[in-house]
Amino acid sequence: MDNQIGKANLEIFAETLLQEAKLDNKIVVVTSDSRGSGKLVPFGQQLPYQLIEVGIAEQNLVGVCAGLSAAGKKVFGVSPSSFLTARSLEQIKNDVAYSNQPVVLVGISAGISYGQLGATHHSIHDFAVLRAINNMTIVSPADNFETAEVIKQSLNYDKPLFIRYGKKPTLNLHKKGQKFEIGKAIVVNQGDDIVLIATGETVQRAYLASQILKKGGLNSTVISMHTIKPFDKETFLEAVSNAKVLISLEEHSIYGGLGEMCASILSQEKISINFKILGIPDEYMINGSQSEVLDHYDMEPKKIAQLAKIMIDQ
Repeated sequence: MDNQIGKANLEIFAETLLQEAKLDNKIVVVTSDSRGSGKLVPFGQQLPYQLIEVGIAEQNLVGVCAGLSAAGKKVFGVSPSSFLTARSLEQIKNDVAYSNQPVVLVGISAGISYGQLGATHHSIHDFAVLRAINNMTIVSPADNFETAEVIKQSLNYDKPLFIRYGKKPTLNLHKKGQKFEIGKAIVVNQGDDIVLIATGETVQRAYLASQILKKGGLNSTVISMHTIKPFDKETFLEAVSNAKVLISLEEHSIYGGLGEMCASILSQEKISINFKILGIPDEYMINGSQSEVLDHYDMEPKKIAQLAKIMIDQ
């Protein structure tokens, strides 16, 4: 683990996909006026016959992806998550999931990555709506390593898959030799007192909070729950079995996402633990940059650490 700032996950996604597509001409990318924002301009320049542009027509994008998949192509549909998982939800449900087409839907600029463009462009609903659709796998990578690995594994994944990416450069969180598997969470670091479970870009905030706690004599487990569905129940239950405090973090509504999944499992397994869900509350969201918004909703590392200290003393 070098904890250096890497590239934006979107950049790693595009670079990895280009490398793989040069080796396999069955890989096809479909975009909705999103080549630039998806970092796919080099892909289009180098492999023009493996990229299809449908314009700002997300419903068409999903239908085209499903058709290409049925014809034997390995298809990546790339579009802003806010529009991909709202405007074209019916096509995702019927053309991809119900029809069992192993399309990879890539929601770019996810969460609150659009910053000052505001709530119309934010995607804080995607986990919730896609979790309710049968036969849909959902992955939100934390860093460059997880990003590259999920793209490589998606090429041989035989089910519909949704991958979610933000825009900002991320910390390199994992040790050399770390293994990645869709559906299997990664324990970034381990401690007995507190569990910080997060997904996507909020994992680095959980990790930084754990380092603050460590300086104060408190040890915490940090879990990268990169796969939202299927949820890695085994790793989760093992982590909370002896902990005193559990805090979940997500760049998503507090409804229908990671935190509510944790709450459901705790309740069904009759596990009692001091637990807090951090996410976007049910209100008109403040406007600002991604960092400003996350900090405002108590997901600043020092605020997470302060909350954990208060909870452990309760």
